[in-house]
Amino acid sequence: MTNFAAPIAAVSAVRSAGAYLDEMMARVGVDGLTAAFTEPALLARLDQHAAAIREALRGAGRIADADGLASYARSIAAGAVRAGRRLPEPGFAPMSGAEWLAAGFPLLRLVAVCLIAESEGLL
Repeated sequence: MTNFAAPIAAVSAVRSAGAYLDEMMARVGVDGLTAAFTEPALLARLDQHAAAIREALRGAGRIADADGLASYARSIAAGAVRAGRRLPEPGFAPMSGAEWLAAGFPLLRLVAVCLIAESEGLL
């Protein structure tokens, strides 16, 4: 069962970069990364998203630190709000690799932000 009741805008309130990344990890990162570590195709897709995020940050003169990643995640969340997309509540994200492979761009991009944050020791 998936609960997409909370609009992404609800998690876009002003808060510290670390707190925002923690929120993303709770909403999509834990379940998305757990699925990715059991589904090679999903992990490969997330790696591609992560590479694109790093490139976008470099292009904007930013680095993959907490501030840069939180700013990037906020922009993805804002775009999703404009498109009428919702972010799952913690514990209600897709669970299986197949569900994640079918997830939309914003969710995959946000999981990739979590992947980078985790790999950089920011969470």
